[in-house]
Amino acid sequence: MFDGSSFGLTPNAPVVGEVVFNTGMVGYTEAITDPSYSGQLLCFTYPLIGNYGVPDYILDEYGIVRNFESGKIQAKGVIANSVADSPSHFESKRTISEWLRREAISGIQGLDTRELTLHLRRHGVMMGAFAQTRDEGLKAIEGSVNYSKINFCEIVSTKERIVFGKNVKGKIALLDCGVKLNIVRSLVRRGFEVSIFPYGTAFDEIASESGLSGMVLSNGPGDPKNCLQAVDLSTRLIDRGVPVLGICLGTQIIALSQGADTFKLKYGHRGQNKPCIDLRTGRCLVTSQNHGYSVREESLKGTKLVPWFMNADDHTIEGLIHETKPCISVQFHPEASPGPVDATYVFDIFSELIAKAMPVST
Repeated sequence: MFDGSSFGLTPNAPVVGEVVFNTGMVGYTEAITDPSYSGQLLCFTYPLIGNYGVPDYILDEYGIVRNFESGKIQAKGVIANSVADSPSHFESKRTISEWLRREAISGIQGLDTRELTLHLRRHGVMMGAFAQTRDEGLKAIEGSVNYSKINFCEIVSTKERIVFGKNVKGKIALLDCGVKLNIVRSLVRRGFEVSIFPYGTAFDEIASESGLSGMVLSNGPGDPKNCLQAVDLSTRLIDRGVPVLGICLGTQIIALSQGADTFKLKYGHRGQNKPCIDLRTGRCLVTSQNHGYSVREESLKGTKLVPWFMNADDHTIEGLIHETKPCISVQFHPEASPGPVDATYVFDIFSELIAKAMPVST
């Protein structure tokens, strides 16, 4: 049990979620609005958040929301050591506490977030609660559904098709499992028209797209083994030879679709300083990451998937390449936001795959 005081919305009832930590020093607006944090109580290890405030939701030149990774807060709750009440930034319109309160999200501050992080590293991520008393919190946790049992992709996905960009280099279908907006922006900047489809969209509907050039399976929250519809879609796309790019959860979906296995990491990879080695070049990239599951390397035997990237810290799989089909994936976030841009060339490699392929539908 960790004692603290509330900020944002003071809850009338306990707030329950899976407790995870992020080691990033900046980018709290992007992190808190990342759909991959749906259902989670997000702990920032950096001791101060909110010091540059929160801007308005405004659109960029492509009609995509700036400064945020979705149109609302996605984390179930926020955990911080210290929250700034007097931010300083020319785009700031409100404090982080005002932002959370406006969107009915609760936070807790004043606790030792680094001690909490050490606890999670020792014991693994776990369900937790914001509550007034220990007994109230324990009762709420006992009565909650375990995070791993919920298909959060259905919750965070768009409910209708949305299109961004102009068709200069091709048309890309993107399955929204909880996509970060900078993924869309990164594709639009490269001359693609991007059609975002709701999670659960049938293969036939996507394949019937006129002039479809490729498919992106996005990042998203939860256990990939709950994503049976996306796994089936991935199987059929790859079999048909559609150029496919998987990002984060998309990597796990591709692996499952080809007969490999996934597992839950003890405390996940969440931050902006995660080193990954490109096994083709030996180059080490610093990457932005947010995932709690990974592909089991030994399960790749017998599939046509081979490792592309490996985590330099724990040697887990960070990317895959299909040996015979135009299919690639990365476990990290090549679009960053926030984070380093070392890995943006992944989008260029995907563009090259598309350029080499004929349109997969007419």
